[in-house]
Amino acid sequence: MNTDYIPRSAQEKEEYWRSDAMRVIALPPTEPLRSLASQLKTALAADDKKAVQSVCLSMLKELSAFYDVSTPKISILSSRPLKVTEKWVNELFGDYTPETEKIRLWMRTAVQKKPTSYGVFLSTFCHEFFHHLDMVSLNLPETYHTRGFYERVGLLYHHIQDTPVRQIVWKENRNGTYQVDWAKTMANRPKGSK
Repeated sequence: MNTDYIPRSAQEKEEYWRSDAMRVIALPPTEPLRSLASQLKTALAADDKKAVQSVCLSMLKELSAFYDVSTPKISILSSRPLKVTEKWVNELFGDYTPETEKIRLWMRTAVQKKPTSYGVFLSTFCHEFFHHLDMVSLNLPETYHTRGFYERVGLLYHHIQDTPVRQIVWKENRNGTYQVDWAKTMANRPKGSK
């Protein structure tokens, strides 16, 4: 994971650093989200697109009610779009369209067309919901991928999963952006573990 480039304009830069500094957020009650997440895991394993759509919408309604925001629309699509150039390959796992307040999630891999893993799907779900939350509630209209953004997403993901949170270790790139140091992050003991 890499952060977005730091914007040039003073107003956008101020928003970027505000998002970067916001590392924690209030978390909703565990239920019914954890039960719904269990249903999502089952629906993904069964490759049941309608059930995935239904459970995701229920989760969005719970999250939106807790954060007191509008409930985004959601579409569950089949195979991820794949863009290939001479230098890189990019798969789109999900996206959020601010004008329509709509999240799209893809539930199959791009090349082998296999159902995506539950963890990847749930992480993408949380990621796209936080783009919505940034824009409609947190006064972060550009919803940049900052360290704070990724850490907020991680908190919600682990909260829903009931898994311990590892402190993310970031390393700074020459251009002022950051990327996760996965080796050091994975070596960190999760918060709350002995």
